[in-house]
Amino acid sequence: MSTGTRALELLGLLQSRRHWPSDELAQRLEVSQRTLRRDIDDLQELGYPIVSTRGTGGGYQLGPGGSLPPLTLSEEEAAAVIMGLKEIASGSSATSGDAAISAMAKIVQVLPERIRRRIDSLRSLSIAPAGDPRANITDVVALTTVALACRDRDALRFTYRARNGEVSERNVHPHRTVSTDALLYLIAWDLERADWRTFRIDRIDDPTRTRQKFTPRTVPFTDPVAYVRDQIRSTPARYAIHATVQAPAQRVTQEIAHYGVVDPIDDASCEVHLPADSLDWATFCLGAIGAPFVVHGPPEAVDHMRQWGRRLIAGTQRTPLDPVRR
Repeated sequence: MSTGTRALELLGLLQSRRHWPSDELAQRLEVSQRTLRRDIDDLQELGYPIVSTRGTGGGYQLGPGGSLPPLTLSEEEAAAVIMGLKEIASGSSATSGDAAISAMAKIVQVLPERIRRRIDSLRSLSIAPAGDPRANITDVVALTTVALACRDRDALRFTYRARNGEVSERNVHPHRTVSTDALLYLIAWDLERADWRTFRIDRIDDPTRTRQKFTPRTVPFTDPVAYVRDQIRSTPARYAIHATVQAPAQRVTQEIAHYGVVDPIDDASCEVHLPADSLDWATFCLGAIGAPFVVHGPPEAVDHMRQWGRRLIAGTQRTPLDPVRR
């Protein structure tokens, strides 16, 4: 039983009757007295008014204000809550994203299997924001499995699909999840490669918690979001787009953020180096700047953007309206 699940059961037992002898409570939870005391301390730190008594007949009871009515959700309500949290977790705010992932992990693990299947089936209904071709919807159950493994320091096993399509089996010690650029990532220590790795969570299939506990390693960063972005930039991209943009470097930098490198030419123009795996995304990224630009290479990027241009022009051509049928 995971720490989180055990804490929920412990709270349920404490609410079910006025007083629990410590030995009986530990036996019901199938833990040692030491583990029980640690769990009680953790709940007290969270603000639950658990009163302990020592000596003969000593034990625990939930004080005033600690009893809450049970949370019951219909399938529709549960789906709305989880999918709402999912959209927050996929947003641009790293702080609210972490909070949303944590909340999902706590809620999903106590939902009945039938409702979890209903929620998982809704992921295909979520639509990426217009103009953001990189946004993805992650398997909610897989995401919460990863988040719980990070929280409980459980080793994790999963199948990973790399950007080049290569599939591999991974065994990792998960550190934390990170939300950035409409995508979710896992930072973990890869046991086979003996090094830190960053995984896109939407490319993780069948994550399984092995229940093998581990001692966390010292991480090689202070800012997890900046670390993930550095890892993304250092990964070789399929295309290296080179363009000149007729706009100040400061403005272009604000538009493309950390996706590429902007070098000023003069006060009114700059060079842009944009690594990309998708030529569609690169075309949109440059076009969204809203300034004249010239793409210098690679040749396939030039050809791709020309095709885009032809399609866009064709889409604006006026054609005679079909006659109205009576």
